[in-house]
Amino acid sequence: MTPRNRRYFLSSLRAACLACVAGMASICVPTTAGAADEPWPSRPIRFVVPFAAGGATDAMARLLAQRMATVWKQPVIVDNRPGAGTVLGTDIDAKAPADGTTFGIVVSAHEINPSLRPNLPYDTLKDFAAVSELGVQHMVIAANPSFPADNLAQLIELAKKQPGKISYASSGSGTALHLGMELLKTRAGIDILHVPYKGGAPAQQNVIGGQVPLLVDIYHSSSPFIKAGKLKAIALFSPQRPKSVPGIPTIAETVPSVSAVSVLGVVAPAATPRAIVAKASADMAAVIRSPDFVEHLQSMGVEAVGSTPEQFEAVIRADIEKWAPVVKSSGALPD
Repeated sequence: MTPRNRRYFLSSLRAACLACVAGMASICVPTTAGAADEPWPSRPIRFVVPFAAGGATDAMARLLAQRMATVWKQPVIVDNRPGAGTVLGTDIDAKAPADGTTFGIVVSAHEINPSLRPNLPYDTLKDFAAVSELGVQHMVIAANPSFPADNLAQLIELAKKQPGKISYASSGSGTALHLGMELLKTRAGIDILHVPYKGGAPAQQNVIGGQVPLLVDIYHSSSPFIKAGKLKAIALFSPQRPKSVPGIPTIAETVPSVSAVSVLGVVAPAATPRAIVAKASADMAAVIRSPDFVEHLQSMGVEAVGSTPEQFEAVIRADIEKWAPVVKSSGALPD
């Protein structure tokens, strides 16, 4: 073999070896596409709850997490992040990796905050993907038993005769409870004074004690006092009489344009793959609509929904538009 041929042979052999090494490397190192194709879920899931442990929303989240862990065969961890009217926890969800490992539990504050808090650290519509509306809680106007009105028509008549003289208690300024009553005031043309409290319990006790005549509350929270005769129910804010509370009339039966419910739902970071959002939504809906889960929710005062991402997105958008003028006209400020 001539020196020239020998150099050519060695050069060709070296190139072939390098190509072989490169090929083996491409097999051994997983590609980005390969990682994205792994089945979901393959890691633990986190539910961010924007309230402290022990409340109604936390209880609902823990019940759902327990069931979803069985379905997904992965641990589902409830991460309580209370503060700033749900903003702190919701912001954590907005900024979490969009890989299907983090979901946020949201309530009506999620839809009210864009109008109530102009400097939110996230965009409510752009930074989240709606997953599913889990359920709704019914809101009620209740009164001290000595209050002279027994139904909404009588309450409106009394308020028109005494503008600014009647007051109502709620669990805080800017909540769905507060704004629901403000919506009624606007549509019915009445003037009733709002007395905000730091939570539902002190508001209930002051109405039962007679310091304030009226209360706007989650029905399930006040129902023990209503059944015991310590409060009397005036009307529900629900669009129709719910099957779970058939004996109380709705506000819409007297003032047709007024209805509201307290929403419970799930969202994810906006960039979460649509396939993951769709699967998570379908899996949650199947659990939420199962008979035993529906019964369990009803015992907690929650009416099961289990919607698609598109349906929940429509609810969020409609409620943002609904609450914005109410926040403005009421002058509501965040607690």
